[in-house]
Amino acid sequence: MDFTFTEEQQAAVEAARAVFSGVAPDGVPSPALTPGAVAEEFDRPLWARLAQADLLSLVLPPQHGGAGLDPIALCLVLRESAKVLARVPLLETSAVAMAVERYGSPRLSHEILPRVGRGELVLTVGANGRTGHDPAELAVAARRDAERKDGWVLDGVQTGVPWAQNADRIAVPAHTDDGRGVLALVPRDHDGLALADQVSTSGERFAEVSLDSVRIGSQDLIDAEGAWEWLRQLLATGTCALALGLGEGVLAMTSEYTGKREQFGFPVATFQAVAVQAADRYIDLRAMEATLWQAAWRLGPAQGSAGVGGPLPVSGDVAVAKIWASEGVRRVVQTAQHLHGGFGADTDYPLHRYHAWAKQLELSLGPAAAHEEALGDLLAAHPLG
Repeated sequence: MDFTFTEEQQAAVEAARAVFSGVAPDGVPSPALTPGAVAEEFDRPLWARLAQADLLSLVLPPQHGGAGLDPIALCLVLRESAKVLARVPLLETSAVAMAVERYGSPRLSHEILPRVGRGELVLTVGANGRTGHDPAELAVAARRDAERKDGWVLDGVQTGVPWAQNADRIAVPAHTDDGRGVLALVPRDHDGLALADQVSTSGERFAEVSLDSVRIGSQDLIDAEGAWEWLRQLLATGTCALALGLGEGVLAMTSEYTGKREQFGFPVATFQAVAVQAADRYIDLRAMEATLWQAAWRLGPAQGSAGVGGPLPVSGDVAVAKIWASEGVRRVVQTAQHLHGGFGADTDYPLHRYHAWAKQLELSLGPAAAHEEALGDLLAAHPLG
């Protein structure tokens, strides 16, 4: 099987590297080091450059000004963004836009997608959907509006919503009276929607989103079967891509440092104990990469979520990717911190920011044991062979 990226995907990587090459790693102070520190806004100038490079329209269909590429292309760009800790809502905006294109109405796609591609509309999503089947993911109830034939009413609370204070629309997963999962796109300034500040482990500004009898039209609600589940899997896979890019950036920093730092007249990189630890982390990254591309490929238009392309549903491949990403990114930054010695704790050096981001990604992905249990359930329901 040929795993070579297409010319279009490779072009996306080159464009992303050009945009991110001049970006300094995120310098927001970690809350653990600077109590009360919080990032008020994402990098708007960088967002504009991403739009100019057509990277915000990368996964949008051609009829809406996009290149029509797949989740693999998105993950390739996310990987590059994480190497410099780029503070932009690229994953959330792109993932919601892809869900709108795949499951939403033509009217909703026409209203949202061209503006996303131009960088004029920022999207985010409530309940990051990365850890698994968490009841909190569908903590909002959606019911038919008795006063409006084609309307819906939303009630409930979502916590830990990234970029909510800066997004134009928030995609809120909800459940109906008959237990179906739906996805509502609600303007941030909509009547009945309130935001309360929360701070993530990395110091990024999150929000608790409260919805009190929020009324929306049916055109702003996606009730197609599988829409939320697909978006949830895409968010998880994109988070694995961020973990991979971050890990690769950290290993490169560690390689450079240990190649220059000398002890007993020799670079510490030549010591067997150092080389073995670096090699172990390289193996982690390669495993993270292989499982990431498998999951991203399964989410593409040629595969879908029905289990085509593998013996298990796509959620099985996503679970494997999450297992490697959550464990691997933690091991990479811990080894980097160890090999840097005291220098790694210097807050003027960016490693502490990579460590904070890695911990946030690990927490977002959830514990490997939970994904192993979910994978075991899938194997029991879909015996191999």
